[in-house]
Amino acid sequence: MNYLILVRHGLSMWNLTNKFSGWVDMPLSERGVLEAQLCAEDLKALKIDVAYTSELRRAQQTLLTILSKQNRTGIFLHRDTNKHNWLQNSNKFDKNEIPVYYSMALNERYYGELQGMDKDEARRKFGEKNVLAWRRGYADKPPHGESLKDVYNRCVPYFRARALKDVTNGKNVIVCAHGNTLRAIIKNLENISDEKIVSLEFPMARPIIYKTKGESLERLDNGLSFDRKVYWEKM
Repeated sequence: MNYLILVRHGLSMWNLTNKFSGWVDMPLSERGVLEAQLCAEDLKALKIDVAYTSELRRAQQTLLTILSKQNRTGIFLHRDTNKHNWLQNSNKFDKNEIPVYYSMALNERYYGELQGMDKDEARRKFGEKNVLAWRRGYADKPPHGESLKDVYNRCVPYFRARALKDVTNGKNVIVCAHGNTLRAIIKNLENISDEKIVSLEFPMARPIIYKTKGESLERLDNGLSFDRKVYWEKM
């Protein structure tokens, strides 16, 4: 039996200030660091073999916090060809080192003109009805941005070809990413409808764990719900 672990990053600085983050790269807040540490404590007994994350530091920071609790050193796979070839040779890793693969495919949803904008400001500029549709529709997208459907189409093929393949090959895999990329992955794993997936809610920096059961995956009971609320107010 082996495991797939999905983790949403901890609270970032722009989560605190009520801004659309998207692909803007900012670190965790103090609260986010504490959330990542609690997640690391929960996972410390589950040995991780391979890690996947996005290009954004809030996800990477959460992942490295989790690995540090296991006394595991994540070795990042870079784009440079020589470095790539070195890291693919797994016998170069010490016993407490694991490969970390990062990709734009796992980045948060790209919010286009909304990125960096306060959510209340977006409501005033574009109208509450439009902003609500962009935030909670499956195929709706903000100006020059992505829909959740777009995220699914770029994220899921990468996830299945890389992370899920590692799981089926008997490895314990962690994917530390973002709310919308994880919604896309869970939609695929559990065959959730377009209408229902937009209501999927899960907390920041709390593990969602699947275990292998024959040739399929079974989710352990860990805090998913379909009661995703719209929070306009500042946290």
